[in-house]
Amino acid sequence: MPEGTTTTTLDGALTRLVPTTEDDLDLLAGWFASPDFVAYWGGVPLSRAEVAEKYVGRRRPRVQSYLVLAEGTPVGYAQFWHADAAEDGTENGTEDRTEGGMEGGIDLVLQPASQGRGLGPDATRVLLAHLGGELGWRRVTVDPVRENVRAVRAWEKAGFRQVPSETGELLLEFRFPEGRRR
Repeated sequence: MPEGTTTTTLDGALTRLVPTTEDDLDLLAGWFASPDFVAYWGGVPLSRAEVAEKYVGRRRPRVQSYLVLAEGTPVGYAQFWHADAAEDGTENGTEDRTEGGMEGGIDLVLQPASQGRGLGPDATRVLLAHLGGELGWRRVTVDPVRENVRAVRAWEKAGFRQVPSETGELLLEFRFPEGRRR
């Protein structure tokens, strides 16, 4: 497994992130089949096969998938992905270690009933602490749908700032201060 791979549980003040497994397929397939859950995650419900392929850990090490728990109850899904890894998880050579480490992105979606409670920013801070502090990442991006004002505010609350995008889509980034990375 390349550097930056994890199957570690991550703890925040309000949330706990646990790596997804095949045992989570029924739960995740139900969530991703719900139009409300995927409203800002592509907008189209996903089939069980798509969920199995993408969200239960089969894409490790390139993509790390987590259930977001609040008070022990699953309330959402989070993932981080390596910008410098090929589909098979091997490094593709785009990482510039002289610049200080790896980078990639985060995706996060919460059950509608769990939104607006500070869980998204808490889960994000947990991921950022892991990525910057433990894995040595230098930059993380997110690309929320511009119309999802609640999510944009949650990302900003966690420290992300809007940056120019080549596609014109909304792009937010978090850059780790030099002293925070390992």
